[in-house]
Amino acid sequence: MPLRSTARTSLVELVIEQMERLIADGEWPVDTKIPAEPVLVTQLDVGRNTVREAVRALVHTGMLEPRQGDGTYVRARSGFGAAVRRRLRRAANLEAYEVRSCLERDAARHAAERRTDEDLAALREALAVRNRAWDTGDVDRFVDADLRFHRAIAAAAHNSLLAELYEQFGDALRDAVAAVVGTPLLPDAVRHQFDAHTAIVDAIEARDPEAAEQAALAHLAEAAAALRDPADGGSSGSGSNDEETAPDVGVDGNDRTQEETRP
Repeated sequence: MPLRSTARTSLVELVIEQMERLIADGEWPVDTKIPAEPVLVTQLDVGRNTVREAVRALVHTGMLEPRQGDGTYVRARSGFGAAVRRRLRRAANLEAYEVRSCLERDAARHAAERRTDEDLAALREALAVRNRAWDTGDVDRFVDADLRFHRAIAAAAHNSLLAELYEQFGDALRDAVAAVVGTPLLPDAVRHQFDAHTAIVDAIEARDPEAAEQAALAHLAEAAAALRDPADGGSSGSGSNDEETAPDVGVDGNDRTQEETRP
């Protein structure tokens, strides 16, 4: 087939590329508001219609999100990330946990192989923040601290694509973690998982990838089992796979020795 001349890039496309670069480079971080339209018009030296078309295009991809009466916010660092987020919004909590286990298994293994002293310090601090958040009894604060801890593991793996993929799971993982933590029927050991998280950090500190991987999988299997059981009101997954081998965490309420009151 003969080659054809290509059309010149439009002004709108150039503005879209600049905005995408600002988002990808972190100049416009996820969950922050982008400059107002008049500011963008001045900074980009283009007309209002050009800015509006560019913003509309990025809203369509899912990278930006308009909020009535507030402004436009960054929702994802890339079009790919936005697509992942859209798919995750349709996923059940259990599905998100199962995919998360694949990412966290490799993240923990790579972190054990590649972590720096600075990474280890960040992990220990994130673990301490997580424990303090649990003691406050504030579920939202604890969930935030838990996600911060796992993002620190992904960062310690020193694989930018893996870290970005994990970041896209933020909303879905928040819902799944909150479903486990906010279920009073579950014992503290399952809702807090202090020992499991400590085991992951210890293995990463020891530079033991096998132990790090196993600790990560054991932690996630326990949480997934809690989501799978119908007694857990936070489960929106089917959990119908009879072949599952995750440990039984006993969330049917039997043999409970005390009523859980913390988040």
